[in-house]
Amino acid sequence: MSLENKVFSGDTLRVGYRFQRHWDNSMAYAFICAELGAGLFFVSLLLNSMAGMVLGLILVSTGKPYFHLAHMGVPGKSWRAMLRPDRSWISRGLLALGAMVGTGLLYVLALQFGEQSGIAPDSGLVGALKMAAAGFALVVMCYQGFAMSHSSAIAIWNSAIIPMASLLYSLAMGVAGAMILLPSAQSAGLADTQMLLLLGLAVMHLMLIHGGWHGNPGARTSVELLLQSIYAKWFWGLVVSAGILLPALLLWFAPASGTVAFISAFAMLSGFFTWRVLIFKIGVYEPIMSMNPFQSAR
Repeated sequence: MSLENKVFSGDTLRVGYRFQRHWDNSMAYAFICAELGAGLFFVSLLLNSMAGMVLGLILVSTGKPYFHLAHMGVPGKSWRAMLRPDRSWISRGLLALGAMVGTGLLYVLALQFGEQSGIAPDSGLVGALKMAAAGFALVVMCYQGFAMSHSSAIAIWNSAIIPMASLLYSLAMGVAGAMILLPSAQSAGLADTQMLLLLGLAVMHLMLIHGGWHGNPGARTSVELLLQSIYAKWFWGLVVSAGILLPALLLWFAPASGTVAFISAFAMLSGFFTWRVLIFKIGVYEPIMSMNPFQSAR
C-alpha cells in the first residue's frame, strides 16, 4: 500500500494511522538544547576548554528547562517528573541533568577559584568532580533517545538506533563547537574525529530507514512520510545534504580552516535541528485494528 492510499484517521474514530502530537516543536527544542549543551560540555571537558564548558552548562540549564516548561500544561507540577527513576528514563535524565549542572558548575568554579582556597587543579577532589560531570553529561546526551525508544506504540521510535542518534548528534555538535571555540593548536585532529562522527550519522540514518522500511506497518509509514511526503525535501536538503555531506566535504578539503569550521558547524546545526523536529513529525501510532479484513479474519 502506497502512502497516498493509507488512512490517516486524525481525531476521528476511523481505523487508521494517527500522528503523535503530544511531543511537538517545544519538546524538539528542549531536546536540542540538552543534547547540544551536554555534547559541547563533554567535549570541552575532555579538551579543557573553559568557554565550551560554560556555554554547554548555560544551554542545558536554561534552554532545556524553558522549553520543557513551555510544553507542559501544568509547569508547577513539573518536579514530579523526577520521582520515578526506577521506571522512567525521563526521571533518570532529569536527575542526571541536575547532577551534571551541579557537578559541572563545581568543577568550573574549582578550576577558576580553587587555588585561592587551597584546592589544586590536579587534586583528587577536582578529578572526582570531572569524572562525575563527564558521566552525568553522557547520560544527558543519550537519555532522551532512551525515553523515545521506550515507546512501543510508535514503531519508528521503538529502536536502539534512536539513543544512538542522540549520542552521535550530541558528540558531533560538541566537536563542532569545540572546533570554533578552541585555538587551532588545541583543535588539531578534531577534523578527523568529526569525519568519523559524520560517517556514523550517515550509517545511523541508513540503519533507521532500512529498519523502519522492513519493520512494522507504523514504522514503514513513518519512513514513507520521511522520504515521500512534504518532509522529504527537509530531510534530503538539510539533514543529509547540509547536515552531513557539506560538512564532510568542507572538512575533507580544508580541515584546518577556521572559516570552514564555522560554516560546517552551522550546517550541522541546521541538520540536527531539522532532524529533531522531523523525528517527532513522522511518528505515527500503530492502528488499533488491522485495516486488512483477511488478516483480521485469521
